[in-house]
This record gives sequence, structure tokens and C-alpha cells, in this order.
Amino acid sequence: MANSLATRLAAALLVACLATAARADDETPQPSPSPSVQAPGGQNPSGQNPAGQNPSGQKGRAGRGGEAGSGANAAASGSTAEQHRLPPDSTTRQSVALPGRTLNFSATAGSIHVFDDKGEPLADIAYTSYQLDGAEKANRPVTFLFNGGPGSASAWLQFGNVGPWRLPFDGAVSSAAPELLANADTWLDFTDLVFIDPVGTGYSRFVTTSEEARKRFFTVDGDANSVALVIRRWLEKYDRLTSPKYLVGESYGGIRGPKVVRNLQMQQGVGVRGLVLISPVLDFREYTGSSLLQYVASLPTMAAVARQAKGPVTREDLADVESYARGDFLLDLVKGQADTEATARLADKVANLTGIDQAVSRRLAGRFDIGEFRREFDRKNGKVTGRYDASVEGFDPYPDSSYFRFNDPSGDPLMAPLTSAAVDLTTRKLNWRPDGSYHLLSESVNKAWEFGHGISPAESVTQLRQALALDPNVKLLIGHGLFDLATPYFASKIILDQLPAFAGPSRTRLAVYPGGHMFYSRDGSRQAFRKEVEALMR
Repeated sequence: MANSLATRLAAALLVACLATAARADDETPQPSPSPSVQAPGGQNPSGQNPAGQNPSGQKGRAGRGGEAGSGANAAASGSTAEQHRLPPDSTTRQSVALPGRTLNFSATAGSIHVFDDKGEPLADIAYTSYQLDGAEKANRPVTFLFNGGPGSASAWLQFGNVGPWRLPFDGAVSSAAPELLANADTWLDFTDLVFIDPVGTGYSRFVTTSEEARKRFFTVDGDANSVALVIRRWLEKYDRLTSPKYLVGESYGGIRGPKVVRNLQMQQGVGVRGLVLISPVLDFREYTGSSLLQYVASLPTMAAVARQAKGPVTREDLADVESYARGDFLLDLVKGQADTEATARLADKVANLTGIDQAVSRRLAGRFDIGEFRREFDRKNGKVTGRYDASVEGFDPYPDSSYFRFNDPSGDPLMAPLTSAAVDLTTRKLNWRPDGSYHLLSESVNKAWEFGHGISPAESVTQLRQALALDPNVKLLIGHGLFDLATPYFASKIILDQLPAFAGPSRTRLAVYPGGHMFYSRDGSRQAFRKEVEALMR
């Protein structure tokens, strides 16, 4: 009995150490204590994650079963992880020739070692950084970037959008050559870049043998705490604490980003100048359950998909749909199906806007789940739309099935070339060769993620408001794609419209472009968004 009690107390203490006193060190733990990394204000947003499902509105392959052995970094035993620590950092000199200029920079592939307050190792968290030669560190911005998932490595942002080398995403297929090209649209011109792979993604891995401590990393707040800690330690390691600092998060990064900013402000002693969110989810309450706003948020995107089939579409072309969505559409939704006249009116209008068969729309009372729209939009031809980019279509592998059995033609083809490109660059050009597998999108991490339990699904609007209220210099830029059904742009528009006057248009901006979840795969959208980011940082 006594031994059992002692064991439980020791496990509980280790979890508390991760939440309140985790430390990260370059090589060995230091004896001095570090600031607490507990979530500010005791905030503990929660939600529910049914087994085998991704909540809508995040990067991940919703509706797919797990793969045996997937995400081995997260599932490996503690003893195995201890034997496979990540190797020492590798820094190389690099150069890319771009139109009108040549960029010379140092590239580092390495990791930050995270310890508890007793110096016991918890995890090795990998990063890739690019620092321009000859820049004055004190005035040179540095930007930290992470993708979402949860369970996604940062390769999407690094090789699709921001880094010095880019893998073309448009029209990619699984068998495409993973050839990286010099990226004329890299942000390295105006900011140094640090791409972070949270534990269980990329090459990042656990070292601790404590299952309780490992689980803590896969919680909403535990994840944000660890990422904030890694950012602070990178700044210390490279003498960049005085540099202007920015954060970029994609998809689930919309939950992670504001929480990391708030943690940096209050727990790590690090101020942030700006937050850039790409295709973010900010509040899971609007994507699940009986919330009527999920239909309001997705309707403009569904209409955009229908209109783009007839020609190019911009957000300005959707002004009538946005007005209807937050006006008569919402009023008729609130009246409910008990009002048959309102329901018929709503269903017929939705059919007209989306191109869905009127009979189908009436059967569904004009309330289209994302999966239902994706299948019904071009069902007559046996095709489904993408979730990441609904303007992309692919064949339904089971067109006669009575339930959904399709994947994402706009996202899945990128998995193989992007993984191969990331591994090739890291091991060959950057000369960093960890053992074990690289995980671009770990399904085991996603399934293990603890969104919480109870009546308060995960959201980051609380931390966003707090961060903007605390520091009047902090700015927010949100970018979305018109055809993204994973995180529809209108959901962010609704949330931004609710912010107080102190977070008005001079500090917060929503930019919407043709494209999907990775709208930056389109040249025009990527270039336009780059200009927005550069203006934010200049």
C-alpha cells in the first residue's frame, strides 16, 4: 500500500513539474530555477475528442482510421527514447540565389532539451532556424513558426510558404519528385526564421519514462507551455532576447498561438510584437455540437466553391452571401425546423447559393455538415471536394456507399513528397541525421490529444483578448483561403467583430485570398500575404 501510494505521488509530482517548472537547456540542466510555465490565470479550456476523430477545424485527416506504428515518436517506450536522443545541433552556411538578390545565411537543425525542475529529461524538441548573415541582431526580427494538427510538423509552413526553399504544392501527387526550389517569396529578407516541431512531430521525441508527464505534453495548455519554453530557450541560446519577436501558427496553431503569446508575456518574460495566424481555428465551440454558428461560418465558403466553378472569385464577390449568412439565414436557423416556412425558405436559398440539389437541401433542412457538402457538391460525377481546398475535386473511392468513405484530394497527395523533401533537406543539406522516423502528420499524437472534458471546448479568444489588452503594441494578422472547409474564414470574421474597440482595425486584420487551407500554394495568394506580413514587421 505504502509503495503504491509513493508511486502515485511521484507520478503526480512529475506532472506538476512539467506544468509549473519545466526547463529547457542546450545540453545539460542548469542548477538555477526557471520561471514557471503554468498557464496564466489557471485557464483550462476543454473540449471532447471522440475516439478516432479529429474535431473539425484543424490540420489532420478527419475520418481516417489510425495506421499501425504511426507516430512512433509518441508511442515509443521511455527506455527506447532514452537510447535515441537527438544528435548535437548542426549549423551550416547556405546561400540561395533569388530574383534581384542573393541571400547568405546560417542554417541550424537541432533541438532544445526540456527538463523538469529536478533536472530529469522530458523531451527533445527539434527546430530548424535560418539567420541572415550581416544583420544586427538587436533590430533584426525573429519569427517562430509552427503548424497545428495537433500532431503536425512545421514542414507545411517551411516548405510551402516561408522558408528559403519551397516545394510546389499546386497539383502535387504522391509520386511527385520531392525537389525543393529556391523560394523567391521567402520571408528571410525581413525576418530570421525558426520552425518548431512540437514533441511527437518531425524528429521531436520524448525522453521521459513517465507516462503521466508524456500525456501532459498532449494537452492544450501543456503543449502551449512547452512551445513557449522552447522559444525562450532558443532566444537565450542565440542571444536574441532583445530582437523584435513574432509568432506564426497555422490551423490548430490558432489555439496554440495566442496561448503561447500569453505564456511568453506572463511566464517566460518575453514580449511579442505580433501574431500571424494562417487558416486558424480560434474556438472549437463553433465547429461542433448543436451550435448554429457552424452553418453560418461555412456558408460563404460553400458559396465560394460553387461560384469558382464558373470563374475566378474574390471575397468581394461574396458580400451578398456574408450579409445573408449573418442576417436572414441566421434568423431562419434560430426559428428552427418547427417553422416549416422558414426551413423551406432557408433550404431553397442554400441550394441556390451552393448548387446542391434542392431536394437534398430540403432533406437536410439547409444545414450542411462539411462532409455532406463535400460529397453532394458533385455527386452526380462520383467526385468529392477537398476539405483543405474545396475547389479541388477527386474521385470518391466508394461512390455508392451509404456513408462517407473518402479522404482529402487536396491534402493527402502532399504527404509523400513533403515528407521526403523534409528528410532530404535535413539530412543531406543541413547535415543533421537523427535516427528514427520523421513524422509529418502523426495520427497517434492527434488521437492521444487531450482537448479536455466538460462544457468548455478549447478556445484561445480569451488569451488573444488578454494579450492585446496587456500590450497596445501587439498586432494580429489572420490569413484565410476562400475555399477552406477545415477552418472557414467567416468564423474568424465573426470572432474578430466581437473584439473590444482597443483591438480595432489598426491592430487586427483579416486577409482572405483565393485558395484553401494552404492558400499559399497559389503564387498570387502567397505573394500578397507575404506583403501583408512584411508590412506588419517593418
